[in-house]
Amino acid sequence: MSKVETPVVVTLPDGAKKELQAGETAADLAKSISEGLYRNCVGALINDQIKDLHTPLHTGDKVKLLTAKDEESLELLRHSTAHVMAEAVQSVFPEARIAIGPTIKDGFYYDFEIPGHTLSIEDLEKIEAKMKEIAKENQQIVRFDIPDVDKQLEEFRKDGEKFKAELLEEHRDHNPTLYLMKDKDGKVIWNDLCAGPHLPSTKHIKAFKLLKVSGSYWRGDENRENLQRIYATAWWSKQDLDDHLTRLEEAEKRDHRKLSKQLDLFSVHEEVGPGLIFWHPNLATVRDTIEENWRKEHRKRGYQFVYTPHVASEDLYKISGHLENYAENMYAPMDIDEHPYRCKPMNCPGHIMIYKTKLRSYRDLPLRYAELGTVYRYDRSGVLHGMLRVRGFSQDDSHIFCTPEQLKGEIDGILDLIDKLMTTFGYTYKCYLSTRPEKYLGTDEEWELATSGLEEAMKDRGIDYEIDEGGGVFYAPKIDVKLFDAIGREWQGPTIQGDLNLPPRFDVSYIGEDGEKHRAIMIHRAVLGSMERFVGGLIEHYAGAFPLWLAPTQVLVLPISDRHQEFASKVHQQLRDNEIRAHIDNRSETVNYRIREGQMQQIPYMVVIGDKEEAEGKVAIRHRRDGQVGILSVDELLAKLKSEIDSKEQ
Repeated sequence: MSKVETPVVVTLPDGAKKELQAGETAADLAKSISEGLYRNCVGALINDQIKDLHTPLHTGDKVKLLTAKDEESLELLRHSTAHVMAEAVQSVFPEARIAIGPTIKDGFYYDFEIPGHTLSIEDLEKIEAKMKEIAKENQQIVRFDIPDVDKQLEEFRKDGEKFKAELLEEHRDHNPTLYLMKDKDGKVIWNDLCAGPHLPSTKHIKAFKLLKVSGSYWRGDENRENLQRIYATAWWSKQDLDDHLTRLEEAEKRDHRKLSKQLDLFSVHEEVGPGLIFWHPNLATVRDTIEENWRKEHRKRGYQFVYTPHVASEDLYKISGHLENYAENMYAPMDIDEHPYRCKPMNCPGHIMIYKTKLRSYRDLPLRYAELGTVYRYDRSGVLHGMLRVRGFSQDDSHIFCTPEQLKGEIDGILDLIDKLMTTFGYTYKCYLSTRPEKYLGTDEEWELATSGLEEAMKDRGIDYEIDEGGGVFYAPKIDVKLFDAIGREWQGPTIQGDLNLPPRFDVSYIGEDGEKHRAIMIHRAVLGSMERFVGGLIEHYAGAFPLWLAPTQVLVLPISDRHQEFASKVHQQLRDNEIRAHIDNRSETVNYRIREGQMQQIPYMVVIGDKEEAEGKVAIRHRRDGQVGILSVDELLAKLKSEIDSKEQ
């Protein structure tokens, strides 16, 4: 009697059940629903994981079939286009050896070793042309389980593919696979060691662009081989590609490093070291204004400002666990009085030291400490990026010590502060609740208390949030806030953490109403985060055109000629007396030349003074965006400026 195979039953996104034969794939599922879906299907989301279309299905699988309309399908498109690019590179440069080619946000990259040749713009054009040929050939992309790892290693080594051989050796016990590129006759044209997933064929690849070349190291190790990295992007339609390239052009114009040179904002010096920022007067003024507003909002909410040392004994970081878990990101120890000291990587242990200087009662809580504290963290030079990734930075750290009953109210207060500050800078944002990871400290009860406090506070405020399952750090659940700037880019924003690690390590406690000792709840939060990264992001958000309340120079006074100097100086002084950041440009150049320079410097207002203005005791007002806006008395100008500054108009 022949064996009767049990049918496979899968669940579709709408909850409907679909029965298939044993061994049938996602492609078979698509075909069973409709021929149109089968033709347009490019992959599948199986149990929340992106898979090839030809992945076999099993009973209980939750399946979403993917077409170009689904956001998840971009992962398939870009991963497959990376393979097409690598095939094209080796076609144009047969001596090239391939390393790795992962997808990244909005695109992908691939690393190559090309002995004796440095890739140029012309080379990228040749590679792109070859990629278009490959796409039109409709090469089939086929997964292949490696049956004999040693044999495949031998082939890689014979072909000079040393990087692939190294990776295969490392993953020999993890069911390694190749992806084969086949022509219409089934002949293998090219292959790559890869876990997938991929599109079924290259015919789906139509809209892509190679963007740039940069240097890299194999495995990110400066002591290993020098490689060349090609960055690229791929989209389902030419329109989507064009829109993305337009966004990239706009982002390039907004690059804070480029704008810094134009506006004289900051510098980094080889003699000092990478990742250490020098704030020039213009940007220091912006920072000072931000910090002043930050302090004002914190005072309203009952925070107390503290300062802690930049260095501390290693003993402190042994207790905190930083030496055990974070040493690779800390600067090397320095010997002081025959004892090792470290530059502080975090502000939290210092705040705990202040808390522990006396016995605390429940009546003292909550205690809210805040510090714009400079910390030092080691990053490889290759990942440093202007003000956005640095080695020394000031962080707006706050640590709140409270009772369990006060937790939800404190979280609510932090969320209110976040909303106030982020909307002040014109950011929109989205919140994520990151829950307990697989490895964690503390009890389930403590995690439940901390997580529910975060979640309930967001619910009560009507905040739309997503769950990042298992995304919490080992010592705490957290709320992560992602900011969206003027051109829709996502930036790392505020974070809130309920700490379950440091309080027991330092015995952070208070005397309760019952006269007994209780462990205090400790909340970490940063609203602006790194001041360097936040201000660097603001430069790009505003494209260097800071709103009036933030602008380094708010008003530029321009006397038309020497005979207007005296009146212009009086206007200039009157503005400064009223705390307006004003500058007078009395150079001999024409007023139109000076106006153009003022516009290049993104100064919000320019005040022009000639014969007519001086005779009437008034000034002609120009705005950097709107041009001539009228003639006002100085008092009227001051009222206008103060109103715009007080409202923090964007």
